[in-house]
Amino acid sequence: MDRQFQHSMLPQATHDELARQNFVKSLKLHIVKNLSPGNKRVYEQVVKPQFEREHQRSPQNRHEIRTAMQGHPHYRWWSALRRINQEMLWDAVNTSVERQLPELIERAKQSDRQLGTLTLDPDFKIPAYQTAVDIHCMPGSYHSEYTTDDLAAGATYDRGVYIYGAGWLGPLNDDMGLSIVKNYLKPKYPDFRPAKILDLGCSVGHSTLPYVDAYPEAEVYAIDIGAPMLRYAHARAEALGKRVHFSQQNAERTHFEAASFDLVVSHILLHEIPLPAIRNVMRECDRLLAPGGMTIHVEAPLYSHMDAFSAFIYDWETANNNEPFWSAMRELDLTAVMTEAGFAADRVIQTFVPNGAWKTAADNSQQGGGSRGSWFIVAATK
Repeated sequence: MDRQFQHSMLPQATHDELARQNFVKSLKLHIVKNLSPGNKRVYEQVVKPQFEREHQRSPQNRHEIRTAMQGHPHYRWWSALRRINQEMLWDAVNTSVERQLPELIERAKQSDRQLGTLTLDPDFKIPAYQTAVDIHCMPGSYHSEYTTDDLAAGATYDRGVYIYGAGWLGPLNDDMGLSIVKNYLKPKYPDFRPAKILDLGCSVGHSTLPYVDAYPEAEVYAIDIGAPMLRYAHARAEALGKRVHFSQQNAERTHFEAASFDLVVSHILLHEIPLPAIRNVMRECDRLLAPGGMTIHVEAPLYSHMDAFSAFIYDWETANNNEPFWSAMRELDLTAVMTEAGFAADRVIQTFVPNGAWKTAADNSQQGGGSRGSWFIVAATK
């Protein structure tokens, strides 16, 4: 059942469009549940023993495992289906968005709410590392514009992320921000009352909005490089009754004054940018935070958190899904990066935060109880 929250900016699918989107989602689930486990069996029963016979040792890292696995038919079929499924996802959603794009643009302009603001920069230069590739195969990536006041990238992303994750980020795709608020900030820092909050690389504001609800007295700002993402993010936030100040800026160096924020966050931003940019972002966080302020960056686990085979499976994103910075980021010593940026080592934290904060008791009961897993975070206080 499709449980995505039907706010007024969400593109609406026809019967046939929805059927195709549901097929893409069901194929993704089939790949994950029925085909993915076979990779481990093939590795342990066929590929690893063969490697050990040839080399008199076991594979030592994900690179050796990938080289050994690439020739096996099961892995090749699984990998091809994953890539095809990803391309089908965007095609299925784009068909729906393109059909109603003029209406969505007009709806964004005619919003009767003006809670927050939107500031775009006509002279903004998109970083070359973003224009060089369509991230995770999304056509045009986050930044491309094809018509006046274009917001197609945002609408595509909003619907596409829900289908890609089969709804596991919740009806509003907001589990990252919601879980950080409910499962980390509120229980660990109950007296923390940030007056100004900044979300870096906000895309369409999925993860931004939980901070609006959690800290109603705070001014909430959010930045991204993509104008079509931000147009949609602003209209979406207004439609949901949330006050956010969106602006087109590069998180490596913003226009905000030094020491002007109490909380600076990002949600799966780091793996979308190269290592020099990550270091710049951390330095910018240090510059932006007021004394006593906090920065929190949400990601999936690093390679140091998993065995070599799991790292190999994870590394598929870099090799096959247009995620060029995925693996390099997951090899980083993020504590060292934070200390180099100016944070004291004893104020840097790496930990895991339970996800699934959007779920109700009924959701947990239907899914066997508990949350799906955990978000990895690196955090620091000023």
